[in-house]
Amino acid sequence: MQGKIIKGIAGFYYIHVSQKGIYECKAKGIFRNQKIKPLVGDNVEIEVLDEEKKLGNIISILPRQNELIRPAVANVDQALVIFAAADPNPNLNLLDRFLIMMSKQEVETYVCFNKQDIVTAIEQKLLEETYRLGGYHVIFTSALQGEGLQQIKDIVKSKTTVLAGPSGVGKSSIINSLIPTAQMEVGSISEKIKRGKHTTRHSELFAIDDDSFIFDTPGFSSLYIDNFEKEELKSYFPEFLPYEEYCRFQGCAHINEPQCGVKQALEEGKISKTRYENYLLLYNELKDKKKY
Repeated sequence: MQGKIIKGIAGFYYIHVSQKGIYECKAKGIFRNQKIKPLVGDNVEIEVLDEEKKLGNIISILPRQNELIRPAVANVDQALVIFAAADPNPNLNLLDRFLIMMSKQEVETYVCFNKQDIVTAIEQKLLEETYRLGGYHVIFTSALQGEGLQQIKDIVKSKTTVLAGPSGVGKSSIINSLIPTAQMEVGSISEKIKRGKHTTRHSELFAIDDDSFIFDTPGFSSLYIDNFEKEELKSYFPEFLPYEEYCRFQGCAHINEPQCGVKQALEEGKISKTRYENYLLLYNELKDKKKY
């Protein structure tokens, strides 16, 4: 029997089997010997030990389409990162870190600003332009008032989507609007593992329908960009690319060099000042990291 891992906790894996329900399984020792760890999102084959209690073992992991390191999930088509437009004010440095991480892992990312009902049209336009200049898809929603949710439903249709963002931005409200049964499903698992259902401490997968899935990942308040060199960083700011041909020096870092096309574009308002300042902060962070 085949299914998809929707949650993994303390050595137990919860497998969603279409038309059958959720099975609680353990992974066979062979995975440990091969140093393979089942991930949320893995498609697996299970043997059923007790149909009534829905208990079984994972006997094989099917080939992965991809595997993310942060968050540790498998078989992802895209990411939707959610920040509040206000209350709390969006930490755009944190957002840029997430976008870089997803870009490095080659995952297309949509940017969603929730709570649009509490910002002005000018504030919304500024946020939108900051990320549209970088080529990102930007969505504004109000989970409270039900605005923009149809757009999210269209984006996640027939895809497996990672939902991520800091705590307190309305991620859970958006999930509940997409999947009215989400609380019920989580409740049934929580009963088995005796853990509060409102705290996302682990990545968890919800089935919207047979071919649309959503990963809910733990809220994050910091992300470290440490697995590449400072010289690579500029390639993760797509809005720099059109202006690099006007740089005097090949390999220009767009910081202290004279006749820099990117800095010229910045002065002309063609590149977001906020994004450029975040680039500087991250560049210096990578420059100062200790070499071991």
